[in-house]
Amino acid sequence: MPPLQEPTFLVLTALTGEPLHGYGILQQVTALSGGTVVLGAGTLYGALDRLAEQGLVAVEREEAVDGRLRRYYRLTDEGAARLAAEVDRLRRNANAAAAGLRRRGRRAGLA
Repeated sequence: MPPLQEPTFLVLTALTGEPLHGYGILQQVTALSGGTVVLGAGTLYGALDRLAEQGLVAVEREEAVDGRLRRYYRLTDEGAARLAAEVDRLRRNANAAAAGLRRRGRRAGLA
């Protein structure tokens, strides 16, 4: 299973709580990334379509607001499992990097 790209990871993470509409997802992604990832609407909806095709997100409901259709997305069980697997992968990588830096620090202290 290939690693998730950061924007995809953040979109799935944004949906771990309640279902969100597109603008809500955009806001969550920006907040989760500390402002380093700012998705455009076109990018987001392309990603949501792809994630829906993969079964990782699903449309929860649709409602009309001011004459426009607002679609709410939710994380599926498959999406939650994929996100959990990615969290485990990232944690392993971060732990390996931290251990390497600790070893490096000890070697530097001995020099």
